[in-house]
Amino acid sequence: MTEWEGSGMDESRKWPFAGWLLAITRCIHLIRKTGKETSLLLLASLFTLSCRTPFDPEVGDQRISILVVEGYLDTDGKRSELKISRMAELDSSNAYSPELDAMVYLRSSSGTDYHLEEAGNGVYVFEQVLSFDQTYRLEIELQNGERYQSDEIIPINTPEIIDAGFVKDEEGVEVFVNTQGDENADDFLWTFQEDWIFRPYTLVPFIYDKTLREVRPRTEAEDIYTCYRTEPNPGILLETSSRFQDQVVFRQTITEIPEGDERIQARYSILINQMAIPSDAVKFWEILKKNTEEIGSIFSPLPSVIAGNIHSVGGEESAVGQVNIGKVRQRRIYINRIDVSPWNYVNELFYGCYIEEEPLLIGSFELHFKFENGTHLPARPFMGDLAIGTSIIGYNAIETRCGDCRLYGSKVKPDFWEDE
Repeated sequence: MTEWEGSGMDESRKWPFAGWLLAITRCIHLIRKTGKETSLLLLASLFTLSCRTPFDPEVGDQRISILVVEGYLDTDGKRSELKISRMAELDSSNAYSPELDAMVYLRSSSGTDYHLEEAGNGVYVFEQVLSFDQTYRLEIELQNGERYQSDEIIPINTPEIIDAGFVKDEEGVEVFVNTQGDENADDFLWTFQEDWIFRPYTLVPFIYDKTLREVRPRTEAEDIYTCYRTEPNPGILLETSSRFQDQVVFRQTITEIPEGDERIQARYSILINQMAIPSDAVKFWEILKKNTEEIGSIFSPLPSVIAGNIHSVGGEESAVGQVNIGKVRQRRIYINRIDVSPWNYVNELFYGCYIEEEPLLIGSFELHFKFENGTHLPARPFMGDLAIGTSIIGYNAIETRCGDCRLYGSKVKPDFWEDE
């Protein structure tokens, strides 16, 4: 999906299938390995602990290998990402292992192949224009020779987003969309990416120049007060339009931002992606949504129930995943802090931040020590009376963590970003 790349997220949120699949499969594997004599005891333990309490039985040489494939490919050439991973082994600390160096392509019913380019970390990028008059199959050949393919995929022309907006109440801000289904598009899936301006505790207009070994004003290029943070949505949002009159989906909640949240400390942006999915994919996404929200439950549906539309070719290897194709509709909105004022923003990251009262005098050992080693920044000038008049004779310092936005975000403004 366009602009799905993000930063600041742990890997389990970037790969939603792998976490819950790992938990379920570990539970099943433990039952199989302990044998009939202990299965009832283990089941009782699983019922109580839902496989969340660490348990380290001897599992022998049998290894679990399940390929996980996930993605929605856009028909209009927007950047789309297909993610291919391998469920981690039982003794691994990671939820997934990205599948590298795979050959991935989409084959149309007329025989045309559309190759996906590897972008690293198990991500394969698709940026092609597809015809709605064709059907398609996804073909995957792994480095070890294993082959997988999807069922026949019929692209869906997703209806437009009629409107997107937000409302504020005493609990925070709700972002929503309005849309309408039709005879070809009844079921909808939404994802989103959030970006926002992040600012530290205070503006630091001065910089310690290590070359000159003195403090001077910052240039515009050296600004560390305005950074940008980004985060793709890890959840699953689903709705069926035929549940409503005239198939109008009104005020579908995309996300809720709690009162005082850092995302609206200055300016916030959200890109909403709306995708229509076929009816036979709904059950898969519903089960995935349930398992994502209730990870680790022994009573969750088993992987065989949620196999999706990806299968092994000529082998017994297991695969889980759902890949669909269609026109992705997008809408971007911005929210400024003034739009939702009052917004009682307080960031726990900056608890204990303050500008020190005792100045560091120019030429002193303390000034060079604190500013050269990077623990502190010159936040305010300290004025003093000299023979030639009032002048800067030192600087009041602040901890670097309180004044440098680069510790929390990127200085690079996103290409799409629009200032107020």
